[in-house]
Amino acid sequence: MNFQELLAFAERHPLLSLALVGLTLAIIYTEVARLFRGYKALRPAELTGLMNRDNALVVDLSASGDFEKGHIAGSKSVQPSQFDPENKLLANAKSLPVVVVCRNGQASGDAAKRLKKAGFEQVYWLDGGIAAWQNADLPLVKGRA
Repeated sequence: MNFQELLAFAERHPLLSLALVGLTLAIIYTEVARLFRGYKALRPAELTGLMNRDNALVVDLSASGDFEKGHIAGSKSVQPSQFDPENKLLANAKSLPVVVVCRNGQASGDAAKRLKKAGFEQVYWLDGGIAAWQNADLPLVKGRA
């Protein structure tokens, strides 16, 4: 296939060509934004290693009822409405690895962004949240921390 054939295809199928260009640009933007966001995504196995090796602080943003139903051992519960990088729980952890966790991995990304902006050096979030942790057959602790 040469360039002339590609141009002929684009002329015959302008909507498909436009969709391809749009999707390509969206993928490039997403990947570049991921590289420069300042915090890393962790898989469950990586989180266990970080907790064991570097004594990471795990902050769980789940609702209190969900937290009591099951959370990662050693994690600290912080309500999303009360999450603040200047919180006394977090204030002493600016140089420690801090991992933000929620039920499905959505809310924790925003919290990780706030921590990085507040000057925390090592910020992580659990990709997929507690659901990914459970899918990896890792244990949860019930009750309050």
